[in-house]
Amino acid sequence: MPLSISLSRAARLVGVARVELQKKIREGVLPSFDGSVTLDDLLACYPNAQLEDNTEYSRVTRIKERAFGKRVFERALPDVEVLAARIAEMSRELSGAQTRVQHLNALLDRLQTRLNEIEGECRAEDQTIMNDLKSWLKNEIVAAMEPDYPNPLVMRDNLLRVMSAHVKLLPSGHDFFVDGNDTLLEAALRAGIPLNYGCSGGNCGLCKARVVSGQIRKVRHHDYVISEVEKAQGYALMCSNTAVTEVEIEAPVAGGVLDIPFQQITARVKSIELLTPDTALLHLQTPRTSRLRFLAGQSVTLRLGQSLSTELSIASCPCDDRNLLFHVRRLPGNLFSDYLFNRLRKNDAVEIEGPLGEFILHENTARPLCFIAFDTGFAPIKSLIEHAMSLDTGEAINLYWIGSDDDNLYLRNAGRAWADALDNFHFSPIVTGYNLRALGDRRIEALQGTLRTIVEDRPQIQECDIYIAGPDAATEVAEQFFLALGLPGSRVFSNRRPE
Repeated sequence: MPLSISLSRAARLVGVARVELQKKIREGVLPSFDGSVTLDDLLACYPNAQLEDNTEYSRVTRIKERAFGKRVFERALPDVEVLAARIAEMSRELSGAQTRVQHLNALLDRLQTRLNEIEGECRAEDQTIMNDLKSWLKNEIVAAMEPDYPNPLVMRDNLLRVMSAHVKLLPSGHDFFVDGNDTLLEAALRAGIPLNYGCSGGNCGLCKARVVSGQIRKVRHHDYVISEVEKAQGYALMCSNTAVTEVEIEAPVAGGVLDIPFQQITARVKSIELLTPDTALLHLQTPRTSRLRFLAGQSVTLRLGQSLSTELSIASCPCDDRNLLFHVRRLPGNLFSDYLFNRLRKNDAVEIEGPLGEFILHENTARPLCFIAFDTGFAPIKSLIEHAMSLDTGEAINLYWIGSDDDNLYLRNAGRAWADALDNFHFSPIVTGYNLRALGDRRIEALQGTLRTIVEDRPQIQECDIYIAGPDAATEVAEQFFLALGLPGSRVFSNRRPE
């Protein structure tokens, strides 16, 4: 029987996005049953797939490394004991397959003997039929025993099973791969899946989940006590265990902002980097045992002491919940801004409260994405884009970063890097020459003209889901512009604060 695998695993083997396989299934090019495909059908659809050809997979890896910065998407080898356990599991499967082959050979021998016995009892007129049957059976056995050209995807799939493990979440149906030394929780977060968790250090028990099938292995110590009854039922901490084989896990996944708890965390300043004279990159690091759980696009309140506070969008991906990035404008006379630019130092304490806001990525869509960022509105847009990349949807992404002046496009190299690395990523930086935070009638008309030019140059944007972030004045103009084009409100999202 041909081996069936999940779409996520199939996409990894041939180096394409899962959405491409889904399109081929809808077009009838790739047969599918119950969300799975066979390796034979996959090779027929991608005949040029070879064992040594990992170009596409390596390219996706580089994209994610570049998109997520220094830490995210490590490609370390799995733990030695995990590797040994995976190889042992495959050895058991091989032994079982060999035993079944031996049983089949014995069955064929008995069948041949029985046919000979029946032939001796047949009437003369039935001898021809028996001879034809025996000849057909002999030819089929010889053909089955002939060495065939090996399916290279089978070989690659065996390698993939040693290097990583496939995990499916119930009842949501999300799936992901556990690579390197990742725990189940780390791997899920890197794949953009917002599982329930708290400390991520084995103390709180919030990431407790039930293993429905498959084998896991404890790789990190935890102080939280799981009762013997729960152990017997298959419960384990995702922050302390990794997957050895393919596993199915029963665990809740956050479906929206209401599923994310409000948190209060004391973080420390990791660094403050001036991107331009008037824009700083603030890097905060939370304690290992108290990380911020949030959705891409959300914001938090930062507090310095008892009196200084501000709300800022998080400019980093939820997949790195300990290292939080913020883009901060210099605003003379603003107490928080003045303190950050003039007095805040490395290791200083900063209180974090949140997350806040409903400006998040709506994942249940197959439409391409268009992101429009005004000035420091690039911060939440960057978080959304990195999250979209971690989901690896394969849909086209368009980014338009519109700045009041050249200094307000303070990280344009990030957009260029994404465009260079991804075939379906389009990036356009635009400078207006006027303050997007103070729009009079003439500037509103000018901004509408800029937006009109964008749509005229790329009319397919009207087929996208639109995400808009930045100063309220510019964001409101853009939001009303796209709604006036006939796009429904369910496809136009902004981080504009309601009045």
